[in-house]
Amino acid sequence: MLGVSAAAAMAAGTGLIFVSNEKSHEVVVLDKDYQIVKRIETSRRPRDMHFNADRTLLYVACGDDDVIDIIDVDTLEVVDSIPTGPSPEVFAFSPDESQIFVSNEEDSRLEIIDAATRTSIADIPTGAEPEGVLVMPDGKTAYVTSEVADMVHVVDVATGTVTKNILVGTRPRRFILTPDGSELWVSCELSSEIYVIDTATNEIKGDSLIFVPPGFREEDVTPVGMAITKDGSKVLLSLGRANHIAIIDAASREVLKYVLVGRRAWSVALSSDESLAFVANGLSDDITVVDMASMSALQSIPVGRVPHSVVIDD
Repeated sequence: MLGVSAAAAMAAGTGLIFVSNEKSHEVVVLDKDYQIVKRIETSRRPRDMHFNADRTLLYVACGDDDVIDIIDVDTLEVVDSIPTGPSPEVFAFSPDESQIFVSNEEDSRLEIIDAATRTSIADIPTGAEPEGVLVMPDGKTAYVTSEVADMVHVVDVATGTVTKNILVGTRPRRFILTPDGSELWVSCELSSEIYVIDTATNEIKGDSLIFVPPGFREEDVTPVGMAITKDGSKVLLSLGRANHIAIIDAASREVLKYVLVGRRAWSVALSSDESLAFVANGLSDDITVVDMASMSALQSIPVGRVPHSVVIDD
């Protein structure tokens, strides 16, 4: 394992913005002025990305080559790869970074990889096409969505078993966890819904949430990516083919504003000071920069074919 620290450290803080492009097989790097400074060739179909704790390394799941590539943030080069099962899409680290939890889309498994030895130590059956993965802060429980089964699976990490299946809307995709750990939000792409799960009981809280921008029909809304502010007051939700994000008051569940972005808004990420949000737009091949104070789009930046995820080293 290349320099993965078990202890959290200060971020490198380069200010660089990294965008994974599924179809051009690259991670595009932009500087603080949104100028492209490098296109890093990766294994095929890069998708989900995460930094290690000290942000010296960026891990990139590459779905068509069955690996997680590792990029050195200093040199901006791919320096290593970790083999996975078929078609890794989304992954998460355990809190101590000793394990990587990977949703392998094509074999319907949640794989757990030992980060030090790079070996698979658990292979947990899920419903078809697992995607979203989230590990709770205590490291004892993991959640994974199944797009085809319309379920969230609750996984006991110690035993590597599914302990509960929670039926949600159609084609569940991603998660966010509120900062107090009490609520797990689940985006359901094809039913245009957000479900909220009480993590104490693993039961659904209240009715599902539906957000439809003016001028659109409910079926136009295909929510996927989400982000939440550090104080838990606002949730940002990408609305897919409705070409907007919704900025939502997390407590009241009311929309503060819909922001027009690019085509098929897919993933959304916040800068560390939460002054800006970055939206990956899969069908317009660009990202949109959103000013959080005015809740308005500042500019769009072409990046390459089918951007999937954005992470910021700030």
